Amino acid sequence: MDMGDFQANVPIYLQVVNKLKFKIMNGTLQPGDKIASVRELALELGVNPNTVQRAFAELEREGFIRTERAVGRYVADNQKLIDDCKNQLVKEDVHQFVERMKMLGISKADIIRYLDEEE
Repeated sequence: MDMGDFQANVPIYLQVVNKLKFKIMNGTLQPGDKIASVRELALELGVNPNTVQRAFAELEREGFIRTERAVGRYVADNQKLIDDCKNQLVKEDVHQFVERMKMLGISKADIIRYLDEEE
């Protein structure tokens, strides 16, 4: 799993959570896919196993993964959760984008025109 560099201002476990969520939302990780073990992922990322364990606990609490005792962790089959998370992410990104455009004095019509040009 290519996680890239970690940001200093965000806890590492949250960055692991967010990267795994993104892989689930974009379909890289599918429902039923087995997830690397705590030790495997910690070694791959160069982080403490406790950090990965904390990330897995959060993902399980939120419903993105499930644990089968003595077998491992798997991506949960919860399409509604995935869709809701995608929608929330889109809303947040659009809001931030619109706020930046407002600060630059870009009109709604110009924003729409720029978006149309991107298609």
